[in-house]
Amino acid sequence: MRFLGIGFVLILLVLSSCGDYNKIVKSTDYEFKYKKAVEYYEDGEYVRSGTLFKELVNIYRGTTRADKIYYYYAKSMIGQKDYLMAGHYFRSLVKEFPRSEYTEEAQFMIGYCSYLLSPKPRLDQQVTQEAIDAMQLYINLYPYSERVDEANRLIDEMEDKLVFKSYLSAKLYYDFENFKAAVVALTNSLEKYPDSKYREDLKYMLLKSKYLLATRSIFQKQEGRYSSALDEYFSFIDEFPDSKYKKEIEKYYEKASEILHYQAEQEQQEETNIN
Repeated sequence: MRFLGIGFVLILLVLSSCGDYNKIVKSTDYEFKYKKAVEYYEDGEYVRSGTLFKELVNIYRGTTRADKIYYYYAKSMIGQKDYLMAGHYFRSLVKEFPRSEYTEEAQFMIGYCSYLLSPKPRLDQQVTQEAIDAMQLYINLYPYSERVDEANRLIDEMEDKLVFKSYLSAKLYYDFENFKAAVVALTNSLEKYPDSKYREDLKYMLLKSKYLLATRSIFQKQEGRYSSALDEYFSFIDEFPDSKYKKEIEKYYEKASEILHYQAEQEQQEETNIN
């Protein structure tokens, strides 16, 4: 019975709280509504604070408090994990109130919201690039801010994601044995991210793709493609002389060299016969 009594009291408190909140929502006393919105925000009740601040954005538009309302509304959206809406209002704050006390933080939060929206590496990374650009802009605007180290850390993290995305995209062609497309994608990835931590694997796949593409080519294209594979071999072995792929790629080198040597002998024999 005691527990039933406590539960009943809690239900009454919840109902009373809901009733009080509904009265605040319907109130036309905007100063009171603003005060309660701040209280809800500080208590972590972001849905309630967000609902109130959403209305107050229009009520206080053009006043000296407008930037603060934008700020609290955007932060309430962060609390609700609505990063798209939060980013929108942080952008609006920066645009409409460039001299606000909240502008610097808002500039950082624009990039941070995009960072939070950044998808997994296998998906399109446009938002990730937007986050990098926003964070870099923040660093350029506020080079002495205490948030610069955090901004640089987030940029590094997101650039790693872009590098991994590039690696995965190129590897996909390789895995599906579309070696012509793989050569293009792998080459592009290496050129775009020359310091990639996947560089050895990328160059290995590029060499193997060139070799296997040559083996599957018509006779007229084999010589050029085998020569390209040999060039790739020398580039690889020069950069990674002790690579884990060394034994495997030496077989490609030997086979390509053998075929090119044989083709050269055949061409020389044909020229001799013609003469």
